[in-house]
Amino acid sequence: SIACPDSMSEPPTLDSLAAEVAALKATSLGTNAQALDAFYLLVCGVFVFFMQCGFALLEAGSVRTKNTKNILLKNLLDACLGAIIWWLWGMGVAYGDSGDYDDGNEFIGTAPNNGGPFAAAGWEGRDWQESGGEYYGYTMALWFFQYVFAAAAATIVSGAVAERAQLIAYLIYTTIITGFIYPVVVHWVWCDGGFLSGGFTGDKDKTWAGGCIDFAGSGVVHMTGGVAALCGAFVIGPRAGRFDESGKVMPIPGQSTPFQVVGTFILWMGWYGFNPGSTLGITPAGYGTIMARAAMCTTLSAAVGGITVVFFDRIFSKTYDVGMVCNGILAGLVSITAGCASMHVWAAFLTGFIGAFVYYGASKTMLKLKIDDPLDAYAVHGACGGWGVIAVGIFGSNNYITMGWAGAESVTCIADPTQCGPLEAYQGIIYGGGTLLGAQIAAVCIETLWVATLSLMMFYALKFAGILRVSEEVEMAGMDVSKHGGSAYSTA
Repeated sequence: SIACPDSMSEPPTLDSLAAEVAALKATSLGTNAQALDAFYLLVCGVFVFFMQCGFALLEAGSVRTKNTKNILLKNLLDACLGAIIWWLWGMGVAYGDSGDYDDGNEFIGTAPNNGGPFAAAGWEGRDWQESGGEYYGYTMALWFFQYVFAAAAATIVSGAVAERAQLIAYLIYTTIITGFIYPVVVHWVWCDGGFLSGGFTGDKDKTWAGGCIDFAGSGVVHMTGGVAALCGAFVIGPRAGRFDESGKVMPIPGQSTPFQVVGTFILWMGWYGFNPGSTLGITPAGYGTIMARAAMCTTLSAAVGGITVVFFDRIFSKTYDVGMVCNGILAGLVSITAGCASMHVWAAFLTGFIGAFVYYGASKTMLKLKIDDPLDAYAVHGACGGWGVIAVGIFGSNNYITMGWAGAESVTCIADPTQCGPLEAYQGIIYGGGTLLGAQIAAVCIETLWVATLSLMMFYALKFAGILRVSEEVEMAGMDVSKHGGSAYSTA
């Protein structure tokens, strides 16, 4: 309330009262905006968290009945283990030197100011409250939103090694991916100071070619998970009976098409938290428009991906394969994740259309190489994730790249007012740009090299230790009976 002056003070004027009211309104609006942004992140994060249910159904439907409990257990543990790791050190590795705590580290997050994000040590003491505690709620919401992204990246890998990976191997590789491989990539692309970050690093001298634009994580989340999945599938080897002695592909159908379809629909729904939610807020000017564009582009890319794959596959298979529709939809979703906020709608349609062929080609190539990936995790997430990042360099419109190089509210513009407005080099190549495409391709190559190198080292170490793959007897009997107390389905 406005304080009443005593009789000895100067009477208030209309101007002084108006100024005081304006100050109170500004304080109130600022507090409400922070609360609304935190709520927005929580709601979007819940959508992304529900994608774990979609992954569980899709993976359970794609494996045989005898391994249902095993794959569902791994999905549950992804959520549990991922939360603990992201709290203890994952968030710190990703964002430890971002925001107010900028120590200039371009490679990995560190632990300034009494620990910063590591185990939330720097978020709950007096120092934190004195240096910006009014953002306390939003920071916790951001932690949750980033946690569910990390859990999604780890879940991708479990599908590629399904039906033959040991549980101990799963626990080890999930810990390493969630706690180190993935958050380092996050730091590079989504953290202020990251050397691949076009959207957050204001000092472009710290970046490679100005940094890339990966709005919601085609590369950061999906390509990271997909490349790790490819390495895992390659090292662990195919399931027994997947290829005959001549190398011919032998079908191993999943147990439930309804599970696959429902799982795909849940994942599609979750993507509306994944992509629009990556604005990380709703109250700043223009963010509502970005959110809406992301939702529309996401929808069209998914739709055309599903249609294109099933009809293209029919040319060769002579059937309308439901599984192909599911994977085509997911291919379209992954393809548009990087550019959902920076493209025209027609470009999003083309991105999903091309993504369908990227998926199909990658899937068939995997089989030619005799790499058994039961969920097509690499084809959907790895190949289409890489394509999605590159697509921004082709179709990215400078009118919509507002979280990177251009736009009055961009980090670059705030850091250097001379960098505001259209920058021809930092738009899609079809609009005359070129630097952006180079930055996008460089990001794909660097991220792939990082993930593949560490993943191969990790999976080979597990193999040489004898803890990567179950025995032939366990694989033939099924892991539900061998490891989990019996079948997932009761006949009683």
